[in-house]
Amino acid sequence: MHLEFRRFACCGILLALAMACGIQAPQYEPAIQNVMRLQKAEPAPIKLGTFQADPESHEDVNHLTVRGNVYSSPYKGSFVSYLKEALYQDLQEAQLFSPSATIEISGLLVKNEIHAAGSTKANAFVEARFIVTRDGQVRFNKVLSSSYDWDSNFLGAIALPRAADSFPVNVKRILAQLYSDPEFIAAVKK
Repeated sequence: MHLEFRRFACCGILLALAMACGIQAPQYEPAIQNVMRLQKAEPAPIKLGTFQADPESHEDVNHLTVRGNVYSSPYKGSFVSYLKEALYQDLQEAQLFSPSATIEISGLLVKNEIHAAGSTKANAFVEARFIVTRDGQVRFNKVLSSSYDWDSNFLGAIALPRAADSFPVNVKRILAQLYSDPEFIAAVKK
């Protein structure tokens, strides 16, 4: 009986430790196609404004779980900060960022969902609003979204790393949409 209790206690401790583990999204790496899209638009220098979670949303876009594991951002633990950092890195890579620019991009992370409980298919969805102001006037205000589907797996050791990659993929897709949008291009043009 005493041995059984020890086994039960050990299993409980191991389960608690497994549940406390978390996964982190990979650091953002600019996509060369996105950087080229930005450069092709021939924009004037751009700075970044405020990025935040949409105050009208009833979702917590910064706190996600995947199969009971905390899924976090490498940027201050915030997916809002991840979105801003991605835009910053793309602008830096394209040599378009200037803290004194008259064009400013700000944003709201509206939705950030991940559904990876299945053993064969998983999905992530991200929606963000981008606002471009020029000399203090709004020139662009649009919500863009991306959905990413991938093959999952019953084994967490395979499924969790695949899920971790979902947010960066969606961010790159949303930024590709932004940089290709004719209204955005008109708003940032020299």
